Amino acid sequence: MSSQSHDFGKMFSYLKRALLAFVALVIIWAAIGAGNRAYHYWDNQPNAGALVVEQDRFGDEAKTIAYLEQGWGNRERLWFYNTSQGSNLLPMSFALNLKHVDDQQPFFAPAHILRYRYLPQQVSSSNPYGLPVGMTLDSYKGKPYFGFTCAACHTTQINYQGLGIRIDGGPALADMENFMLDLGRSLEATLTNADLLSEFTAKVLEQGDYDSAEAIQDELEIFSQRIGTYNLVNKPRDTGRALTHYGYARLDAFGRIYNRVLEHLITKSQLQPLLEQHLPAAEADDLIAAMAPMPELLRNQDRDFIIGQLNKKVSLKARLKLLNDLFNPADAPVSYPFLWDIPHHDYVQWNGIVQNAGIGPLGRNAGQVIGVFGTLEFEHNSGINPMAFINKQSFSKGHIEFTSSLDIRNLRLVEKQLKSLMSPQWPEQLLGAIDRDMAAKGRKHFVAYCASCHDDIVRDDPRRRVVAKFSHYDKVATDNKMAANSVEFSGGSGIVEGRYVDTEVGDLYLEPRAPIAGILSYTTRNVILERDPDKTWVEWLAERAFDFLLTVNENEVKPSIKRGDYSPNTMAKPYESLRAYKARPLNGIWATAPYLHNGSVPTLYDLLLPACTADNFVEGECRPNDFVVGSREFDPRKVGFRSQGYSGFAFNTAIYGNYNTGHEYAAGKTAQPNGQVLPALDDAERMELLEYLKTL
Repeated sequence: MSSQSHDFGKMFSYLKRALLAFVALVIIWAAIGAGNRAYHYWDNQPNAGALVVEQDRFGDEAKTIAYLEQGWGNRERLWFYNTSQGSNLLPMSFALNLKHVDDQQPFFAPAHILRYRYLPQQVSSSNPYGLPVGMTLDSYKGKPYFGFTCAACHTTQINYQGLGIRIDGGPALADMENFMLDLGRSLEATLTNADLLSEFTAKVLEQGDYDSAEAIQDELEIFSQRIGTYNLVNKPRDTGRALTHYGYARLDAFGRIYNRVLEHLITKSQLQPLLEQHLPAAEADDLIAAMAPMPELLRNQDRDFIIGQLNKKVSLKARLKLLNDLFNPADAPVSYPFLWDIPHHDYVQWNGIVQNAGIGPLGRNAGQVIGVFGTLEFEHNSGINPMAFINKQSFSKGHIEFTSSLDIRNLRLVEKQLKSLMSPQWPEQLLGAIDRDMAAKGRKHFVAYCASCHDDIVRDDPRRRVVAKFSHYDKVATDNKMAANSVEFSGGSGIVEGRYVDTEVGDLYLEPRAPIAGILSYTTRNVILERDPDKTWVEWLAERAFDFLLTVNENEVKPSIKRGDYSPNTMAKPYESLRAYKARPLNGIWATAPYLHNGSVPTLYDLLLPACTADNFVEGECRPNDFVVGSREFDPRKVGFRSQGYSGFAFNTAIYGNYNTGHEYAAGKTAQPNGQVLPALDDAERMELLEYLKTL
C-alpha cells in the first residue's frame, strides 16, 4: 500500500512539474507575443500618419482623411505600411537626394507622389523619412535601402466632397510603369549632368554611407543601368498591334516577376550564342572574351558589367533583339487585387496561379518581393546543403544557393496580420444612405445573375473560406492576355536547367527553354528555403523552422481541387488550368474600381451594361470604349471613379490587353455556368442590383 502511495506521489510530483513547466512556457510564449506586439505596433501616429494634400493635378480634393472599420487601428496600419520585406530598389541615400528630371524638385516630394497616385505620409517613428504608404527603409548586409512593401499596391483612397477615405487592402491607383520610367530618367540625368552629379554626390556623402565621391558615382552608374535595363526589358513591344501601356490602377506584376527571375538565372553558356547571333561580330567577340573569367552563373556584378558594355557599345536595335530572346514583354496589366480575405482563399491571383495551402503564402509573398526589387544573389556551391536536397537538388553533388534579401519572417507576419483585415462596408454617413427596399429587390437579381459564381461570405467570420470558382476565358469572354501569357510564356532555364518542379500532374523536367510558370515556382520555393545572409546559421535554422511550422499551423487552407468550368491540367499541358479567371466573393466590391480583371470598365454600373459594338452603340447604354483613369473622385451613384473631364490616362479598350468584352451576364449576353442565358436587366433592375452590391 505504501509503495503504491509512493508511486502515486511520484506521479503527482511529475504531473505537477509538467504542469508548472507548461504554465511557464505559456507565460514565456505570451510574454514573447506581447513583446513582439509592442515592438511591431509601437507607432501610433494619429490618423495613421496620412498627409493631407488638398488639391492635386486632377483637381481632386481631400481636406481631411478618414478610415473605415476594417479590423485595424493606427498601429496595425502603420506596421503594414512601413514593415520591410527585403526590397532594395535604391540605396536610401540616393532616394532621399534624387531630384526629379522634370522640375528638379525632390523625386519623392508629395506632388510627385500624387502624380503617380501613391499616398503621401507624414514623418512618424516607423517612417522617419516621411515616405509614401508602402515605401520604406530596408537593409541588406548592413546597408540601408529604399524599398517597397505590399501596402504600396494594396492601399487605396477615394475622395468625395473634400473627404479622403483610405481603404486598407484596396487596389491602388498607382502608376508604377511611369514611376519607374521617370526614376530611370532622373538617375540618368543626374549621372550625365555635371552640376546635378556634383550636388547629388555632396549630399549623399554627408549621410555617411559612402567613403568617396567615386564610390557614389560608380554605384549611381550601376543603379541607373539596372533600372534602365529593367524598363527596357519590361516595355510592351509588339510589331503587329498597338502597345498595351498600364496607366493608373494597373500593373503586369507577374510579367515583371518572370523577367526578374529569368535575369538572375542566366548562364554564360546560355548568353554566349545569343550575343553571337544578335550583336555585330566585333562587339560579340569582345564581350565574350571579357566574360571568360566569369563563373557559369553570372553574378550581379557580372551582369552589371555586361549591361554597361551593351549600353556603351551596342545599338538599341541590337540590344532589343537580344532582350527579346531572353525576356518576355510585361504587356498584360491587371488591376491590383484587393487583399481582404486573401489568407482564406484556396487559390490566389486573377487566374489562380498560386495555391494557398501549406507554405504557399510564403512563396506567393516571396514572388511579390522578387518583383519589387528584392536582391537576388544566386550561385553554385559544391558543398552539402540539406535544405537544397529538400527542394529536389542534389544532396552531395553540389547545389545552387538561392541567397536573397527577402525577409521571410516579416512575410509570415504580414500574412498573419492580413487575417484580421475585413472588407470595407459602404459608409452611409459619408457616401449616402442605401435604399433598403431597392437593395432587397437587387438581392433577387444577385441570386439569379451573380451567385452561381460569387459566393456570399460573412466578412468578419474568422473561419470563412473563399473557394474560387474558375471560368475558362473563352466561356467568360473577357480579355485573355494575362491568363494566356501565364501559360504560353517560356524562358531560358539557365542555372535551373535539368531540375524538377512539382505540378498538379507530376514533376516537370526543366529543359533549356521551359514554361515560365514552372521556372518561377521552382525558384521561389528555393528562395524561401535559403539561408538569410544577415543571420548566423543557428539563428536562421531556428527562425526558418519556426516560421514554416507556424505558417503551416496557422494556415487552415488545405490542398484542394479547383472548382469551376476550366480546362484541366494534363501531363502534356501541366499549366492549362491557368487559362481561366476566378470569381471571388463581392464583399467590399464597391471600393475596388475600375472593374474586370484588367480594369477596363470604370464603374459597377457600366459593368452591368453590354460591351459596345457597332450594332448596339448607344451612349450610356453600353460600356464606354474610351474613358479616363487617374482621378480619386468617387461617383456614389454609378459606383466608381470619375472617368471623364480631366487629363488622366486615356484608356482605350480596343487594344489587346484592354478589351472590355465579356462577363455580360446582366446584359443577357454571357451564359451562366449551367448554359442558360438570362434576359437582360433593364435600367431600374440594374440600379436595384447596384444598390444591393453596396451592402456587401
